[in-house]
Amino acid sequence: MTRVDVPEPTESAIRRALRRARDGVVIDQVEAEVLLHARGEHLDDLFATASRVRDAGLVATGRPGVITYSRKVFIPLTRLCRDRCHYCTFATVPGRLPAPFLSPDEVLEIARQGAAMGCKEALFTLGDRPEDRWDAAREWLEAAGYPDTLSYVRAMAIRVLEETGLLPHLNPGVLSWTDFQRLKPVAPSMGMMLETTSTALWSEPGGPHYGSPDKEPAVRLRVLEEAGRSAVPFTTGVLIGIGETLADRVESIFAIRQVSRRYGGVQEVIIQNFRAKPDTAMRGMPDAEAAELAATVAVARVVLGPKARIQAPPNLIGGEFGMLLRAGVDDWGGVSPLTPDHVNPERPWPQIEDLAARTAEAGFRLAERLTIYPEYLKRGEPWLDPRLSAHVAALADPETGLAVEDAPLVGRPWQEPEVALVDSGRTDLHTSIDTEGRTGDRRDDFDSVYGDWEELRGQVERKTSAVGAGGAIRPDFLVALRNAERDPAGLSDSDSLTLLSAGPGAEIEALAALADALRAQAVGDDITYVVTRNINFTNVCYTGCRFCAFAQRRTDADAYTLSLDQVGMRAEQAWDVGATEVCMQGGIHPDLPGTAYFDIAAEVKKRAPGLHVHAFSPMEVVNGASRTNLSIADWLSAARESGVDSLPGTAAEILDDDVRWILTKGKLPTATWIEVVTTAHRLGIPTTSTMMYGHVDTPAHWVAHLKLIASVQADTGGFSEFVLLPFVHTNAPLYLAGIARPGPTHLENRAVHALARILLHGRISNIQTSWVKLGDPGVVDVLRGGVNDLGGTLMEETISRMAGSDNGSYKTIADLEALAAAAGRPARQRTTTYGVVPPERRAAGLAHDGVWKPNLLPITVS
Repeated sequence: MTRVDVPEPTESAIRRALRRARDGVVIDQVEAEVLLHARGEHLDDLFATASRVRDAGLVATGRPGVITYSRKVFIPLTRLCRDRCHYCTFATVPGRLPAPFLSPDEVLEIARQGAAMGCKEALFTLGDRPEDRWDAAREWLEAAGYPDTLSYVRAMAIRVLEETGLLPHLNPGVLSWTDFQRLKPVAPSMGMMLETTSTALWSEPGGPHYGSPDKEPAVRLRVLEEAGRSAVPFTTGVLIGIGETLADRVESIFAIRQVSRRYGGVQEVIIQNFRAKPDTAMRGMPDAEAAELAATVAVARVVLGPKARIQAPPNLIGGEFGMLLRAGVDDWGGVSPLTPDHVNPERPWPQIEDLAARTAEAGFRLAERLTIYPEYLKRGEPWLDPRLSAHVAALADPETGLAVEDAPLVGRPWQEPEVALVDSGRTDLHTSIDTEGRTGDRRDDFDSVYGDWEELRGQVERKTSAVGAGGAIRPDFLVALRNAERDPAGLSDSDSLTLLSAGPGAEIEALAALADALRAQAVGDDITYVVTRNINFTNVCYTGCRFCAFAQRRTDADAYTLSLDQVGMRAEQAWDVGATEVCMQGGIHPDLPGTAYFDIAAEVKKRAPGLHVHAFSPMEVVNGASRTNLSIADWLSAARESGVDSLPGTAAEILDDDVRWILTKGKLPTATWIEVVTTAHRLGIPTTSTMMYGHVDTPAHWVAHLKLIASVQADTGGFSEFVLLPFVHTNAPLYLAGIARPGPTHLENRAVHALARILLHGRISNIQTSWVKLGDPGVVDVLRGGVNDLGGTLMEETISRMAGSDNGSYKTIADLEALAAAAGRPARQRTTTYGVVPPERRAAGLAHDGVWKPNLLPITVS
């Protein structure tokens, strides 16, 4: 029975909450809980408000008076599960099943029958990771050639697409960010019920979710967030009447609202009422009454607003269609003319004709939709993977985004694009960025593509860094300095933060002197640099990094993609002017197959075999591995065979997920970044390491980041250098939205470069600065405070220039050696791994000053 932890609200409290809802005032959780008590005329009042909000939303989407549903088949891929929910009859044990999983033939037979009956959705429902609990599941997968359940889900989704034309909607339970990357290309939408945010129902013995690791509320909320970060149209909802309090219920609805506002990925919210089932531990629990369900729907509608799509499963509502429509639903969910509801088998679906009639009785028209809602279908990328575009377009009305009811169901190939790289757009951006600049300071989808800016603003912790006033060294600073001299790498967090607070004058000079002494001890006096060329092969990207001014949509004026030939030609040009390295990174272009990276590396090695290929960030590695359905290790091994020699350790930003999810909507989490670089190190592939700082972070984040890098290095020894990247703010979306600060101060730059030398002492010998971000005076200062490397000539630097850096796109050998001279130290050209440059390369570099000149060598061949 639903536990009520507060007394019945007073009449005046209910009237006040109703009035505020009626007036369009944003209600809080206390008022929402009060409204759940509405009955009788109060409930009618609440219904009127909820209906008005719903109707406004339908008008705004261009389908006034339309209630939707999806014609589907239910594919119970496996009924085995590692969880033990006490109300569930779907999950069972191996002995009660003919096989742990449906076979491919069984899956396709269900899908084909559904296609013959006009179904367009294939709902894949299954238990969470059954191989973790059941030997039978693990053995079946191994015998079938699948490493895990999700690999089988992916394979069956592709088979359904190719052989029947149905669109998969995947409900495989708890998914990680990496799992979403694997599955997004094969399904237009996915889902998982939040159910409840009540931790007590999961953690306390006797609770409905006790003993079920995947039902921990924090875990399930993380899934909703990862779906939003991955731009997956996602269905979620709450399950009412399982023992939660009304406060729990409201908290759950507000949690969904928060995730939806933050990422924009919640396409539908289901308000589902618990129905007790025989042979379960909760068989004696009373079902939620119709009025209780309807009040919850109405409160959800008021809280979630007109943009939300709210569903009540029509087979569970006891015939109360009119009441639920008055309460604000605008969707009936998936309804199957073929398969039962395997989760609630005792509750048959209504006939679609009857559902249409009951909907019409309430004054609405029933219309079929696809598994991806029209709003997401019309937006296209990044919400709909291009590999699914043809499948969805074959079934969708291009005007409304709803289903074409009599569309023929025909299987279509699902495959990676055959042509990986074709030149398009502004391919001269690497030179014209310095002469013509960018077309505009922001994309025209600025207000929507990055999520809700106001919601994001509330996540930022505003702290002012304490900085010494200058003059004499403070006693606590002197203590921290002495501790750093005694044990640099073992310096405490508090001492590290004290050093980062160095004031101008004596403090910063003392800190710089200590760092410079450690530099001399570690690597001597040489200031090193590499003759290299950056090749950013595309800036088309839909990841949604809020700090990035480089990423463009394919239709934006500044968007470009290089052809394979252009990549190879630029590598040849770099070799001709003495380069020993090319550094290649690009946007996460939705059309690029996971094997395109191999083609890029191979092309460079073919055209300039002697070049060191320093290529592909951890984000690109994960993208490639996900698209090819390979493990990180297997993908990296294939990349190495194709010509990749080392990886840039970019995409690190700040290795703290609380900061990362403000900086970026969809980039890889900290744990995945670490997984990529440590896997590379184990395979013998060196990487760099980086930190981008001075945006929404704090000095405490810098300290934690440096210590995490040191810890990884102690484990693997695979980092060749640590690169500090000050945030360039000018055109960064996060700054334009008024959320990020305008980069670090000059004093902070000096302090953090020095602290990097201190905390990484004995672990990472080479500390690199970014001339393109700091400018010459800043570079000289940090060279006198612990830094020993200038990076490279670059030849073309587009990423920072797009962000607003005004320090140019390249530096010559003479420029870099002049910076070393200004710092009072000798310069030395190096290889990527800090080795000795062959005499022939050194001579070629000096002959051309280490830079390819456009007026001497062509960009393209006509």
